[in-house]
Amino acid sequence: MVTTLVLAVCPLLALTVLPTPELLQDTVQTQRSASSQPVENAPNQLRTVVLDAGHGGKDPGCIGRKTRESRVVLKLVLELGRKIKAAMPQMRVIYTRSTDHFVELAERSAIANRNRADLFISIHCNASPSSSRVYGTETYTMGLHKTNGNLDVAKRENAVILKEENYQQTYKGFNPNSPLAHIMLANYQHAFMGSSINFAEKVERSFRHNAERRSNGVKQAGFLVLWRTTMPSVLIETGYLTNPTEEEYLMSESGQEQIADAIYKAFAQYKQEIESAD
Repeated sequence: MVTTLVLAVCPLLALTVLPTPELLQDTVQTQRSASSQPVENAPNQLRTVVLDAGHGGKDPGCIGRKTRESRVVLKLVLELGRKIKAAMPQMRVIYTRSTDHFVELAERSAIANRNRADLFISIHCNASPSSSRVYGTETYTMGLHKTNGNLDVAKRENAVILKEENYQQTYKGFNPNSPLAHIMLANYQHAFMGSSINFAEKVERSFRHNAERRSNGVKQAGFLVLWRTTMPSVLIETGYLTNPTEEEYLMSESGQEQIADAIYKAFAQYKQEIESAD
């Protein structure tokens, strides 16, 4: 994908750099500290949210003129987590990663499942292969690709498994380059589809009203990171790094605060709605 001056791409392959023991320990400590907190049993109560910063480490994600996706989304996730904890001290906030290191897609969903999360939020940045003028947000739930554009986004995000060892065994022969393989993923997550769409709609509405962002709407596609989660799950594309103006916004502290605040407000509304239900 070409912007005005430089090439912006989402590479499928990158130089393999294994995460250091220190980086791996960071994720383990986050999970242990979260798991050690007492959890009360209450009907309809949201107790645990897992925040997933897409890509990381040897997987930079989309690359713009000045930054890369993995760095932007990590800052967004950490800011969102801080907002949730400040307003809701009893909420368990678990990160799939809190530093710039690589976590396999299967492990991200496994972290959510092990901790019996009530909601899984995966945060990403987008890219346009055809134009540097495309901009805006969109939030995905697991489902059938209704357009080629949705399929392209899923294929790009799922291609990260090519950096994993034994990915064919882990994902049961899934081929990230096959449109049919992605369509087959649409059969999963039906049990949580209503709640996932409900939260996704709140996120996009909050982007419009609280951050004055252009919303490209709620969409569906087959994402491996949502495939095995056993709770409502969404993947949020916060903007296009291939758009120079939007890249500057996503890199800025004020832009990141606006994005995180909009997602937090959607989360707070969703939590209140769920917990007040009969």
